[in-house]
Amino acid sequence: MLTIRKAELRDIPTLYQMINHYAARRIVLPRPLVELYENVWEFTVAEEDGVIVGCGALRFYSAELAELRSLCIAPGVTNRGLGRALSERVLDEAERYGLKTVFALTVAPQFFGKLGFREIPRERFPTKVWRDCLTCPKYFQCDEKAMVLDLEARRASKDEAALEPAEVAAQA
Repeated sequence: MLTIRKAELRDIPTLYQMINHYAARRIVLPRPLVELYENVWEFTVAEEDGVIVGCGALRFYSAELAELRSLCIAPGVTNRGLGRALSERVLDEAERYGLKTVFALTVAPQFFGKLGFREIPRERFPTKVWRDCLTCPKYFQCDEKAMVLDLEARRASKDEAALEPAEVAAQA
C-alpha cells in the first residue's frame, strides 16, 4: 500500500542515497547529508510497504514563492504515477501555506508541463541564483529549465473540475 507523508529523521539515509544516485547522473543536484537532516521538514516521501520509493521537497524563498526540488523516484520504480502524486502533494502543501508561485529547475520540463508549469527565464528567480546556483557544479554549463506554476490558477482549475460533475448532473 502506498502512503505519502512528511519525511522523518529515520528516512534521511534513504533520501540521501536516492537523491545522490540521480545527482551522479546530473539529473538533480547533490544534497549533503547534514543539509538533509537540517531540512527534513521540507521533504515529503512516498512509502510502499515500509520502503521509501520517492521524495520531493518544498524550499521557501519568500512568503509567496517556493521551489519544488529534489523530486526523485527510487531506481527501478517507474511508470506508476509516483512523481505526479508526490508533486501534487507538495503543491497542495504550498497552497496550504498560501504561496502564490512554485518553481522548479529541471532537466525534465515536459514532466512539469503536464502538471501545469510553464517555462520562464531563470533570471526571474535571483534569490535562487544567489543562494544555490552560484555554488552549483553545473553553473557554467547549466542544462536545467526554469518552470513556474501559478498556484492561484491551479486552485481555480481544481475548483472548476470539482464543479463539473455537479453541472453535468444539473443538466441531466
